Amino acid sequence: MSQATLNTPPDASGAVATESLELAIGGMTCAACSTRLEKVLNRLPGVQASVNLATERATLRFAPGALTLAQATAAVERAGFQASDARQLAREAERARHQAEWRVELRHFWIAAVLSLPLAAQMPAMFGLWPGGEVHHDLVPRWLQLLLATPVQFWIGARFYRGAWASLRGGGANMDVLVALGTSMAYFYSLVVTLANRHDLHVYFEASAMIITLVLLGKLMEARAKARTTAALDALLRLQPKMARVERDGELVEVPVESLQPGDLFVLRPGDAVPVDGVVEQGESAVNEAMLTGESLPIDKQAGDTVFAATLNGNGLLRCRATGVGAQTLLAGIIRLVEQAQGSKAPVQRLADRIAAVFVPVVVAIALLTFAGWWLASGDFQQALINAVAVLVIACPCALGLATPTAIMVGTGQGARAGMLVKNAEALELAERIGVLAVDKTGTLTEGLPAVTDVVPAADWTRERLLAVAAALEQGSGHPIATAIVAAARADAIDLPATEAVNAVGGMGIEGRIRGEAGVQAVLLGSPRFLLERGIGLAEAVSDDLAAAGKTLVAVAVDGVFAGLIGVADRVREDSAAAVARLQAKGVRVVMLTGDHPATAEAIARHTGITDWRAGVLPGDKAAAVEALRQAGDDKPLRVGMAGDGINDAPALAAADVSFAIGVGADVAVEAADITLVRNSLHGVADAIDLSRATLSKIRQNLFFAFIYNVLGIPLAAAGMLNPVIAGAAMAMSSVSVVSNSLLLRRWRAGR
Repeated sequence: MSQATLNTPPDASGAVATESLELAIGGMTCAACSTRLEKVLNRLPGVQASVNLATERATLRFAPGALTLAQATAAVERAGFQASDARQLAREAERARHQAEWRVELRHFWIAAVLSLPLAAQMPAMFGLWPGGEVHHDLVPRWLQLLLATPVQFWIGARFYRGAWASLRGGGANMDVLVALGTSMAYFYSLVVTLANRHDLHVYFEASAMIITLVLLGKLMEARAKARTTAALDALLRLQPKMARVERDGELVEVPVESLQPGDLFVLRPGDAVPVDGVVEQGESAVNEAMLTGESLPIDKQAGDTVFAATLNGNGLLRCRATGVGAQTLLAGIIRLVEQAQGSKAPVQRLADRIAAVFVPVVVAIALLTFAGWWLASGDFQQALINAVAVLVIACPCALGLATPTAIMVGTGQGARAGMLVKNAEALELAERIGVLAVDKTGTLTEGLPAVTDVVPAADWTRERLLAVAAALEQGSGHPIATAIVAAARADAIDLPATEAVNAVGGMGIEGRIRGEAGVQAVLLGSPRFLLERGIGLAEAVSDDLAAAGKTLVAVAVDGVFAGLIGVADRVREDSAAAVARLQAKGVRVVMLTGDHPATAEAIARHTGITDWRAGVLPGDKAAAVEALRQAGDDKPLRVGMAGDGINDAPALAAADVSFAIGVGADVAVEAADITLVRNSLHGVADAIDLSRATLSKIRQNLFFAFIYNVLGIPLAAAGMLNPVIAGAAMAMSSVSVVSNSLLLRRWRAGR
């Protein structure tokens, strides 16, 4: 087994709320297993657990210090399963273990198949399909049937007895109980008949042996198909190169990627894959980031630009400094998010979990009733026994447990390939139900990189002096507008005065003091509303003209007197209008929330085709606006999505039913969002809705397949219309059909 991940995630406020632990689980065979283990873990004090059959993982969340790894594994082992750590760095070891287990399972299957083949060869004669139409049960001598069936039953089939005992000892019943009970009934009845030399009675060694062989075949096919569900994640892992060219003592040397440290200089030749995240220090090139963002066109890179691990350099030579290595790269973060989503549960799975919890006991009861009913009604003990065995075998709940998680695994993997990182399965399910999408303006509808377009000084002020004062206060801020103002001052080579006591006023602006030729002066800088609330009048005509043109306004006052306006324009993304139209075509109402001036908001809304917008919304009010949109439904609350990219969007992202962080975004925005869109485009939200609909469609189809096998199969078996061997084959195919149907999601592609 692999190793564990034990970490402490922060909540939205940055405080530590819970610890989490992920365990790799061994010994689960069906949905009843995962459901029972989940109940056992949830009984631990202060623990919230989720067990995923498809990924064979258990995720536990608990209060700090409330649980240790040893306590968790002990609880799992008491329930009859094996547990070990599940650290991501051990993925290669875990893959090797799975391959070793696969080889053992394959060998056991072929042994069982060879031993069962002579028994299966006589089955046509047992159904009267032999030439002449006569029914024969003993074409193979009974002593030979016994010799062939015994190793299949107790050597190859030992896994079912072990699993059944562990399950019963843990207080539950799983698929192993059904298989062990059904095959044992057929085998021991046949053994007694054979030892008693009762040739007037039939034996059913072929049923017990063939059922075990077919179950093993189904497990092999299921395991192979499940392995393919993680193909997208494995493809991501293979993207990162093993070696990197690093500058050491003035020379280029090749070193393993694992040895790189932040600050190391590495060189990318044309065609090289980027080994770690870094910043370009020298050179120009175009980098293909499709593997991370889904964007097909290469992105131009030059000094100061960021490159990401696993992306592909074009024709230029780049010299870069490492900033993120190992688990700190964007690729590693993507893999963590995908694994987290694949291990989570969608709400639609709750129905399957509730059924699985009582399924096996109900099936055993039906089998007993079938046996008793047939024996009492017909007096035929053999027929009653065989019908009861058929009920036990056809009722395997494997398909039920795989219906949801396999579709989630493939769906989240495809999303990762398209630049959509889904944090949990619930978000993927809810995305298709969004009725309203609230979107931030800056960085979401626009490029998020504004530039100064207008500098309008008041009387007795000059352009250079106004820019100097504004840039002096803004130079310590990382806000895009502040960056634009500082960049404009530096472009004009303007000297900035010294500042002191600079403070940000949340959602409004900045206040502080500057020291210059006129001495120390108090400065206010921010939205026009900020100055108006401080009793400072503006040049309204100029302000309205700039706002009407879609400019963001920065007003400046010195010593309580208006000093001028700076107009900043953030270009609308080229594809925003098309993305909004695409969302509206899906029946999603798009609402823009922005803290900007109403005239600016109106200009952006008009350009993008948005008819509903809210301007002047402070960061703390965005969450309230999301709740208001939710309650605006006629008869029931609407499902509201929120798309944003900044720190100020975090409260609204957390308040929404489904939230989308556009681009890499601010860390707190990514933390609060359910789905992170690596590509800087609102098209990603439409893609996420498409993916959600495709995934939920597969889940519904899978649940139908899982239920239909049992709904039709159990009554047919109880009615004596289903041979146990045929039941075994149908049971195996139910799991294979569910997993194979999930794999059809690999055809899904993001649409533009």
